[in-house]
Amino acid sequence: MKKNAFYAQSGGVTSVINATASALILEAKKHKNIGKIYAGKDGILGALNEDLIDTSKESISVIESLKSRPGGAFGSCRFKLKDFEANEKEYKRLIEVFRAHNIGYFFYNGGNDSADTAFKVSQISKKLNYPINCIAIPKTVDNDLVLTDCCPGFGSAAKYIATSILEASLDVQSMSATSTKVFILEVMGRHAGWMAAASSLARNNKGDAPHIILLPEVAFDQKNFLNLVKDTVEKNGYCVIVVSEGLKNKKNAFLSESSTRDAFGHAQLGGVAPFIANLITDKLKLKNHWAVSDYLQRSARHIASKTDLDQAMEVGIKAIQYAVNGMNGVMPVIVRGKGKKYSWKIEPAPLAKIANLEKKLPKSYISKNGMNVTPKAVEYLRPLIQGESFPVFKNGIPEIKELKLIKVKKKLKPWA
Repeated sequence: MKKNAFYAQSGGVTSVINATASALILEAKKHKNIGKIYAGKDGILGALNEDLIDTSKESISVIESLKSRPGGAFGSCRFKLKDFEANEKEYKRLIEVFRAHNIGYFFYNGGNDSADTAFKVSQISKKLNYPINCIAIPKTVDNDLVLTDCCPGFGSAAKYIATSILEASLDVQSMSATSTKVFILEVMGRHAGWMAAASSLARNNKGDAPHIILLPEVAFDQKNFLNLVKDTVEKNGYCVIVVSEGLKNKKNAFLSESSTRDAFGHAQLGGVAPFIANLITDKLKLKNHWAVSDYLQRSARHIASKTDLDQAMEVGIKAIQYAVNGMNGVMPVIVRGKGKKYSWKIEPAPLAKIANLEKKLPKSYISKNGMNVTPKAVEYLRPLIQGESFPVFKNGIPEIKELKLIKVKKKLKPWA
């Protein structure tokens, strides 16, 4: 019997998450046992609120154009389902909506917390006696999902960071004789330093920027850090630093933690760059500038990695294929091939071994002084930023085609 599909985007978006959506929707149209493909307005909330977008109302050309569109075309959210025993009403509501709209396939495109939600949903069909095939699709610029070699979205963010630090370092170098001596760039990464590590790809020669990379896996040592900054400026005339937002002190506390929490319960971070800048000003009296790449690093579709884009589309295609073949509670993960030449393939992995786990930089990727990365890290990172896939430009900027976002008529009472 033909069943409809529900696709939703979750958490912080990337420059290629819509490429996954595009590939998934186009692949779903090829399978006779999939009816309509609905997208959730604002992620899983679209299911709970019965805000379902009918993607069949969009033209093929618009769906294809999603490959070049950053952000979340259907809206994303930070909303984590509690355990079934703690909030049974949410799960019953999901099933109520799925049943009302004949949804038999659920695709959740997100990171760690999204994998946990997808795993929980994959299990409720047994408890609530409603068959559904649930597939989590990897997406996160943090690159911290386990079992997958890398995460769609990371390669493009890594390419942006490496390019930005290369260009900024040349700016600082040119003015260092009479002006700025130190430049600090803050990048994302709460517990894993993959984003910061990617800045190392800006180097072509020994001594090139970034000179210091501060990772959340290593406790911040103020004395050693300041000595290294001073020595670097004396040697090169300037110093470029990349710092992860999740940098911690020796007491395991974030240097930039605020009292604000997001919907997943995580402390709101941001502001470690000015902290480092003030430290350099106070202790070393060196003129410096700082910047926070923030949303820019994850939305820079104009400089996306072709490798990343290809992987983002392929996980969307495989998600559909896994679902129609009866798989449930799995994620299409990227497996790196063996050999000197970079290659990759997609394989299914159980969500039970992915949800609520986190992949950090291995010790072999971190330098002995804890403020840089090793050649082994660069060897892992380099293939992920290869290739370009520029969007179509119109009037000098990337062209974005608007979606109709026509919602399906509601059949149920509003969800409180």
